[in-house]
Amino acid sequence: MSDREARKAKVVEVLNKARGMELQAIHQYMNQHYNLDSLDYGELAKNMKLIAIDEMRHAEMFAERIKELDGDPTAEKAGNIVKGQKVEQVYVFDANTEDDTIDSYNQFLNVCRENGDSISAKLFETVIEEEQLHFNYFDNIDKHIKTLGATYLSKIAGTPASTGGTTKGFAIPGGAA
Repeated sequence: MSDREARKAKVVEVLNKARGMELQAIHQYMNQHYNLDSLDYGELAKNMKLIAIDEMRHAEMFAERIKELDGDPTAEKAGNIVKGQKVEQVYVFDANTEDDTIDSYNQFLNVCRENGDSISAKLFETVIEEEQLHFNYFDNIDKHIKTLGATYLSKIAGTPASTGGTTKGFAIPGGAA
């Protein structure tokens, strides 16, 4: 294997790790979306679905880049899904997940730069910005729940869960309300 091929393989490896993390996030957030919707927390359920759609887009972006580098995109989730979380547990869990993801993606970005792949590095920069939006949202909702508790949740109970006819995601303009 040439030096160039070895560098490309290292980039494909981190892109696939990121894709697996996105696939896990999709499953986790959709599970939470269904649970929040069942509990009649429509606004929270809607935004969780939109964030899951962002993660779907990220997974696809990573897969497309992997294919451009002649790699094989993984279809495996990076870990297991945590089911049955209470609403008070969801947002601190997701904020921590996003914080860990941002940290990992910054490391992956460095691998891309060290191996001379500015296109993959730029992809990570773009995705990191969107993951930061997710972190901020999850962290804010967690703070509201911790500070206001049942008062906050009762305000949201019964709100609409519909994302409308064209779902663009949370980080794409026109997604979140």
